[in-house]
Amino acid sequence: MARVCWPYFDPEYENLSTRINPPRVSVDNSSYSDCTLVKVDSVNKPGILLEVVQILTDLDLIITKAYISSDGGWFMDVFHVTDQQGKKLADSKTIDYIEKALGPKGHITDVLKAWPGKRVGVHSVGDHTAIELIGRDRPGLLSEISAVLANLHFNVVAAEVWTHNRRIACVVYVNDNSTCQPVDDPNRLSTMEEQLKNILRGCEDDEKVGRTSFSMGFTHVDRRLHQMLFADRDYEGGGLANEVDHYPPCFQPKITIERCEEKGYSAVSVRCKDRAKLMFDIVCTLTDMQYVVFHATISSDGPYASQEYFIRHMDGCTLDTEGEKERVIKCIDAAIRRRVSEDLRLELCAKDRVGLLSEVTRILRENGLSVTRAGVTTIGEQAMNVFYVRDSSGNPVDIKTIEALRKEIGHTTMFNVKKVPTSSEAPETKGWGKTSFFFGNLLERFLA
Repeated sequence: MARVCWPYFDPEYENLSTRINPPRVSVDNSSYSDCTLVKVDSVNKPGILLEVVQILTDLDLIITKAYISSDGGWFMDVFHVTDQQGKKLADSKTIDYIEKALGPKGHITDVLKAWPGKRVGVHSVGDHTAIELIGRDRPGLLSEISAVLANLHFNVVAAEVWTHNRRIACVVYVNDNSTCQPVDDPNRLSTMEEQLKNILRGCEDDEKVGRTSFSMGFTHVDRRLHQMLFADRDYEGGGLANEVDHYPPCFQPKITIERCEEKGYSAVSVRCKDRAKLMFDIVCTLTDMQYVVFHATISSDGPYASQEYFIRHMDGCTLDTEGEKERVIKCIDAAIRRRVSEDLRLELCAKDRVGLLSEVTRILRENGLSVTRAGVTTIGEQAMNVFYVRDSSGNPVDIKTIEALRKEIGHTTMFNVKKVPTSSEAPETKGWGKTSFFFGNLLERFLA
């Protein structure tokens, strides 16, 4: 009987082009007096733009300008970046990290190892179990969720919470409060899941009102929150009655899509209020909608940001129908708004203990406050929490409520108000409250 010999396939073949032409990264601090240039030349591959932007935003860098080109199998881009104070990068460790993370030995696997806090882990992440929740938002919901976890002896060690169009999405990291180890008892997990589903469901009978699951795969936390809300179709909820719009009329996002006949692209133009991580949110959304960015220009003009993307669908098609264009516009608009919060920002720092989050959110709820966004993390023995709050009617928080909170929480917790309501004559809190405080940054340091 004749033997069939199959041709040998080198498992490293897919990486051959990268090994022949490794990425070249340059961090230039001399060309401009007001910013640092980060230049990346690499073989093009799916998702590479999102990878690069993700690394820069995870360092809490501000991208003031960018020029992207990835036609012809080669990826070339230039980013003008500053730190949070608007200055050039001076920290040699940050510069070294950029060069290594974006360089030939830093792609994908190494980046994940270097920044483990920037992903949603599998069922257990190190010493923690990661839980995803999504459902209909209502005042006091975060308090109810944290109370369930505390009653079941789960300690919340980190969490990210977003709300948009009356929907809430959160990723919560918990461990057992007695062993500080991930929870792997199927009975305890099943009980927790059922109780959280009941909380998310509230008085509704519809199973789709709320969902609880254990996160799977290695996905950036912010990207996962975008994916969860996108899958929940929060972008279809625009114009809801009583929904607070954080944008004044002059800053409303303006998004248009036109066909670029010469090159066969769809040109997506975005103009809105500038903010940190804006480019990441838009590129993340386009990537998860299966669109490829071939060229892009990004610029900031005072308080405004102007971004233009030349895209095609992964199948090579442009956006030809009005329905396709309308859907992309809605999704980008939702991605821009999800991270925006002009509500009162409360920053709390206290010695970590079991039930702390439950206690703090209960106090917020009892004072008539609704949490619209939150970041929770633990560094050593210190718990650091940020809450964006408004009153349960959607109005700004009264100064009397702030003082009541300060009296109730302040004796055990470092309590600061980042933004005082405009109706108040009190000056902005000084000291720790003015420190740059970013959820992802703290999450990374905690999980590293």
